[in-house]
Amino acid sequence: MQFQLKSKGELWSFNQPVAMGIINVTPDSFFEGSRANTEVEIKTKAIQMIKEGAAFIDLGAMSTRPGAKEIPLKQECEAIAFGLKCLTQMDLKAAISVDTYRTEVARIAIAEGADFINDISAGDDLGMLDLVAETQVGYMAMHKKGMPADMQKSPTYDDVTREVAYYLMQKDIEFVEKGITSWCADPGFGFGKKQAHNFQLMRELRIVKQMVNKPLLVGISRKGMIHKTLGVKAEEALNGTTALHMTALMNGADILRVHDVKEAMEVIHLAQALISY
Repeated sequence: MQFQLKSKGELWSFNQPVAMGIINVTPDSFFEGSRANTEVEIKTKAIQMIKEGAAFIDLGAMSTRPGAKEIPLKQECEAIAFGLKCLTQMDLKAAISVDTYRTEVARIAIAEGADFINDISAGDDLGMLDLVAETQVGYMAMHKKGMPADMQKSPTYDDVTREVAYYLMQKDIEFVEKGITSWCADPGFGFGKKQAHNFQLMRELRIVKQMVNKPLLVGISRKGMIHKTLGVKAEEALNGTTALHMTALMNGADILRVHDVKEAMEVIHLAQALISY
């Protein structure tokens, strides 16, 4: 399960699936444990994640949980700049990605040293793809339906797996036309998808991987598909997250976007043992 991603002329090569640790410099992300709003909190959380084995630190400054509303652009820009200043002062030995779908935030993030842009809109914001192509920053693009404020109201699909795959395949054509050839695909669990859609997509994740033929990022950590199914809070959904992380890895996931790096790395090591022994 080797994969590669390019960013700003540098080739990032991985010989097994990896964990991406989530740090949110926002007060309203759905899982309180991901929040860090001071320099000490940001640095402490990043150091801990790196020690536990994270290959990526994913920094976000605006919640995209179901029902979330956009915050002012200036607020997101300032929070991202602050968070990146904290992270780039450190010798992290990990890639820094910024979770944003706004072009101006991405522009600031790249200038402040971000290695990847993690874009839930897959380039829908005007100028985003031109910026990515111009800077050759690493790119991650996700499938979703609607915007966070309304995406869970009534999402419908005839076949969610193939519709997600076709969407990402069409995006690849669009990206290549812009000059973007190295990117990571995210099927977008919980973004405009009912529970049945999420679980079908998980069962058939290998189909998405084969059709899109790109490294696959999976973000299910503590999400509603887990804690609502189990009837627990997000704070109590680590065990369920671990169970589905193994399923994702067995079905082709390359990057697990997680709140709990240590536990995710344990799953990755066990998944590798299943393959190699």
